[in-house]
Amino acid sequence: MALEPLCWIATAAFGAHVVEEAVLDWPDWVRAVGKAKVDWKSFYLVNAAGILWGIVCAEVANSMPMVALSLPALLLINATFFHVAGFIAGRGRFSPGLFTALLLYYPIGIWCYKCAYDTGVLTRANLIGSLLLGALVMSAPVLLFKARTLAYFQQNR
Repeated sequence: MALEPLCWIATAAFGAHVVEEAVLDWPDWVRAVGKAKVDWKSFYLVNAAGILWGIVCAEVANSMPMVALSLPALLLINATFFHVAGFIAGRGRFSPGLFTALLLYYPIGIWCYKCAYDTGVLTRANLIGSLLLGALVMSAPVLLFKARTLAYFQQNR
């Protein structure tokens, strides 16, 4: 299968993941377990940007595979470091999003990379670049959440 339709499937999985997180109250979980101040407005904005990133990745899959592969990288990073590790760090406390991370993110993320490998698109540069770009995209909201707690970024001072 070509990378483009897989990126659309990955984007749909991202949407299903957002629904699971919203319904099972991921912002409340992260405030309790991760001690991060995530409000609903930020949750929706970050996830809307994530869906937009998925659309971009699907649209450029044929011409920019490194960028396209950053989407499955993001899925795998999110599943591993935000849900599985969060579940472990929370000593078994359920992490909203864990179901879709395990049932969708891992299989689809691996499928994307396998397809890229099978079609000759997964070069070393595309692998490393996609993992770095996926990590950058995944870490951007985390860094912004941390930055907004710094006095310099306080708009009410």
